[in-house]
Amino acid sequence: MKLYTYFRSSAAYRARIALHYKGVGYEVVSKHLLREGGEHRRDDYLDLNPQGLVPAIEDEGVVLSQSLAIIEYLEERYPEPPLLPKNPVDRARVRAMALGIACDIHPLNNLRVLNYLRGELGQDDAAVQRWYAHWIAEGFRALEELTGRSTGDGRHCFGSEVTLADVCLVPQMFNARRFHCDVSAYPTLIAICEYLEALPPFVAAHPQSQPDAG
Repeated sequence: MKLYTYFRSSAAYRARIALHYKGVGYEVVSKHLLREGGEHRRDDYLDLNPQGLVPAIEDEGVVLSQSLAIIEYLEERYPEPPLLPKNPVDRARVRAMALGIACDIHPLNNLRVLNYLRGELGQDDAAVQRWYAHWIAEGFRALEELTGRSTGDGRHCFGSEVTLADVCLVPQMFNARRFHCDVSAYPTLIAICEYLEALPPFVAAHPQSQPDAG
């Protein structure tokens, strides 16, 4: 299996966590998002993945994109250890938390959105930072409440095992801190991340653990 990735991409970070959690080996194919206009925009990669985004995986001649679709594929192909609960209601709740991060927070703060704010819309760095912090606060406020209701041990978003929600939370918290957002109002999220970040799959998936980090 090949993973097309970039060390700082939070979406790729999610996929790496899932791969390591499930013990699936993979070959790293780095696509630098900044170098020479972005290696992910080159024709050879667009031929492979027309969306021109990371992550993507290539498995037995099949190319799949979008981090949550990739993780769901891994969940179905490698069901143990699971990232989704067995109960349908619980599965829906975990997915809702994951989607709240991957579809509501992350897209508004993606690199291409920030670049558009700076370039096309002429916003300065201070305005872009306010934008970023605003959407982190909007998303984390709700997620703090949801995890407070759903965590079983204060160390996981839902119940007492790693789920898809945890896989999405840790990269988003990493980004929030990288952009100097004040996360002190979210003690449940902080405690969950402190625990998860020490687990081997999360350590192995961390941006600074990647061969293209720099």
